Amino acid sequence: MAELEVALIGAGGIAHAHLPAWVALGARIRVYAPDSRAPALAREFGATCAGSLREAIAGAHVVDVCTPTDTHREITLAAVAAGAHVLCEKPLALSAADAGDMADAAEAAGVRLYPGHVVRFFPAYARLRDLVEGGGLGRVAVARFTRTGRYPTWSGWFADPARSGGILSDQMIHDMDIARWLFGDVVRVHASQQGQLTAPAPEGAVATGTAVLTHVGGTLTQVVGVWGPPATPFRTTFHVSGTGGTVQHDSQAHLDLRITGRATGGPADGIPDGDFGESPYLTQIREFAEAFTGGPEPRVSGRDGVAAVRLAEAAAESARTGRAVELGPHPTTVPTEGIDQ
Repeated sequence: MAELEVALIGAGGIAHAHLPAWVALGARIRVYAPDSRAPALAREFGATCAGSLREAIAGAHVVDVCTPTDTHREITLAAVAAGAHVLCEKPLALSAADAGDMADAAEAAGVRLYPGHVVRFFPAYARLRDLVEGGGLGRVAVARFTRTGRYPTWSGWFADPARSGGILSDQMIHDMDIARWLFGDVVRVHASQQGQLTAPAPEGAVATGTAVLTHVGGTLTQVVGVWGPPATPFRTTFHVSGTGGTVQHDSQAHLDLRITGRATGGPADGIPDGDFGESPYLTQIREFAEAFTGGPEPRVSGRDGVAAVRLAEAAAESARTGRAVELGPHPTTVPTEGIDQ
């Protein structure tokens, strides 16, 4: 793989997840963030520190956008205009229109835009994809995904829906993207959210969200997200049932999949072996880097990122109105009286 010149924009938590991967791949890295954290971050990872966004982007092969969501569009468009490929942390933008503009600009400029939907690169979810794609569960009827962790009060922008989109866009978009990846496009979304949904969020704040997705093939997916009090442990689960069997995962109980029923491609009741030593962030960024240097396309595209934002946007609209949103060319809300969600 050719050596890449990478401009990483931002100095928060996700920058600390991306930087070790770029270092492992031998990239030359410069960091820019409009606050005092960038120099220390650059020193920690042997990078250089740029004095401005323009200086950081100039001459970069790749711009890695690790900043709050409300800044993604501006930075991505600047990078694309400079001829750089872009890795933009999820969600791509706060609106599907903005995300679409970003994807359009990258395509017009002949550069690649990849969203950081890293859950696709976690071993359990990748194995689930293989199982579903291989027909091991038969026709999937219903799925449930949950994601729980502490409320991110350490950075005030998370609680501000004008900056992060809130729990639906910032946290639950992970599993909405996974559901679409596994079961196809979504034609209907019905969602709700409760708790601390505006900034500032005090220590101990809680927010929850639920979304029910109807896929084009008839599969129903429930997505549940929780931002809990400080002692809340991080945990993800899924439970997927089809005509050929059931598969479960719990990040606190076992590393990979627990398969039951008649599913093929695995034991009747067991946990497949696997090597889980590599960081999913490294797996993700390696796939992106290979594509940036002429290799095969990765498992997620810019248009996937746009579709994920569209789902989160529809969920937010449904939560606001109390009505389901039909996802056609022009999403519309519909009454839900008499529908058991």
